[in-house]
Amino acid sequence: MADLQHAMSFRELIVYQKSAEIAGRVYEISKRFPKDEKFALTDQIRRASRSIGAQVAEAWGKRRYERHFLSKLTDADAEQLETQHWIDVSFSCGYLSRTDAAHILERLQEIGKMLNSMMNKSRQFCSQIKPPPNH
Repeated sequence: MADLQHAMSFRELIVYQKSAEIAGRVYEISKRFPKDEKFALTDQIRRASRSIGAQVAEAWGKRRYERHFLSKLTDADAEQLETQHWIDVSFSCGYLSRTDAAHILERLQEIGKMLNSMMNKSRQFCSQIKPPPNH
């Protein structure tokens, strides 16, 4: 069995790449939302979708401390769930087609599964970091 190649940066994580892709997709579709939603739904859905990748990046930076790593991944998962909520609201308001909503929800659920897998394997991510030297 070949050794797994470990990512050298959060940018190499597939979950981060998928998060960035979904944030871009949400941005594009939310351009079609009514102007009166600019400071409400549009702002909320964009913020939540962008935060998924940001939380993954922060988790990467916290790998030295497994509990912090898990906490940030939990935050990323919460943001993807919040984005699912805003997609549901957007669909029910008639701002998204069933096809667009289903596509985005499918991608978000995939991201959620990946985040949960990372949480379940957190030791593998955190063991790659050398502990700080004793002073």
